[in-house]
Amino acid sequence: MDQRANWLKLLTLGLIWGASFMFADIALRDFGPMTIAALRISLGALALLIAARMMGKSLPKLRAENGVTIWAVAVSLGILSNALPFSLLNWGQNYVASGFAGVSMATVPLLVLPLAHFLVPGERMSLRRSIGFIVGFLGVVVLVGPAALQSAGGEMELWGRLAFIAAAGCYALGMIIIRLCPDVDRISLSAAVLLAGAVISLPLALYFEGLPENISLVPLLSLIYLGLLPTGLAQLLQVQVIRDAGPTFATLVSYMVPVWAMVFGIIFLAEPAQSTLFLALTLILSGMVLSQLGALRRMVASRRKTALTPE
Repeated sequence: MDQRANWLKLLTLGLIWGASFMFADIALRDFGPMTIAALRISLGALALLIAARMMGKSLPKLRAENGVTIWAVAVSLGILSNALPFSLLNWGQNYVASGFAGVSMATVPLLVLPLAHFLVPGERMSLRRSIGFIVGFLGVVVLVGPAALQSAGGEMELWGRLAFIAAAGCYALGMIIIRLCPDVDRISLSAAVLLAGAVISLPLALYFEGLPENISLVPLLSLIYLGLLPTGLAQLLQVQVIRDAGPTFATLVSYMVPVWAMVFGIIFLAEPAQSTLFLALTLILSGMVLSQLGALRRMVASRRKTALTPE
């Protein structure tokens, strides 16, 4: 797989996930946190099932080779990459400053790095890669500013912060599981993951929160966006990137998300641009380049070789 395609998919993930916090905040006006998680997963599953059907693909066969393992992976990812973290993040947003979300999500690469070192072949935790991820993390901290780390004084704030950290841990484990999954069609696996997440999350949302009342148009449209792009399309792109480039590379999206979140806030919510924005972007980009220096060198060498090869 061309590494340039993986970078493009990573940038797309950062863009659509960066906007998701703004849309989730709008959806929370009319929907409960578990209901938002369940409905966005269900919408994403429906979209991918329709896409798979149109492409002549089907869900993984349980009786096929590695079928049981693949479905075990799908159920695990339905919980760890969708139902549980979505619910935790939506619930935590009620009690924690939005900037803390950027910091907590930026811990995903730092959590994946040691896990991948021991569990995923070829994902060694080198000194340069470790320093790169730490530099990128510091860039996110600078980007969101010290206010995101200060206490807002709410009674449930500690639990809200723990919910964000737990969600980051879920995402980290999910990325490792995707990489260790046996070979399977990407869109089939993505559809199976969201279908499993929908089957798990819908009954729980109905039991704990019941049916939503007084639904207005803007929160409903925000929920539809969350289902189609940050859930359906994002699940497919994430599976493709992790399977093709590895979980460590895929975690770089965690440094892009808060950047896009701030950009959307400046453009659409008239939030002031922070004076530290340039410093933060410099640290984030430096960390990404440092952590992926070897891969970038190979990509440049490959392009030069292709340019020099006579037709």
